[in-house]
Amino acid sequence: MKKKEIRVSFYRREFTRDDWHYPLDPQALESFFARFAEELAAFGIRLCHGQEDAVTLQVQGYGDLLNSVRLRSPQDGFSNLCLGHVIGASPNRDLFEDIRRGVNRIAFAPETVEPEGSSKVVCHNCGCGC
Repeated sequence: MKKKEIRVSFYRREFTRDDWHYPLDPQALESFFARFAEELAAFGIRLCHGQEDAVTLQVQGYGDLLNSVRLRSPQDGFSNLCLGHVIGASPNRDLFEDIRRGVNRIAFAPETVEPEGSSKVVCHNCGCGC
């Protein structure tokens, strides 16, 4: 069985507002991905993650933060979707919960994700092309 690989990439973030910041604990992030990768491995899915410092996005709110998280699954035809494109609005503004929702959607129901370039999605002006 060929394994599916899903990669979660984090663009560099520049918080531009003095009154809003989203702290992201690197140790909590690593722990989250270790547990989540183990869960997905049982289904033949390899989960990878990493930082991409070549691109910096200005973050003024939670929607921009979602845009700085990219999901890739070449087997499903997703080369570089922002997390906001995949999940839409975030009900709880919990980044770990939102990453889990987005990855699970691509892992188990990729047909429910609007195609890149779809006019049905709301563009967050992140540069992903949606």
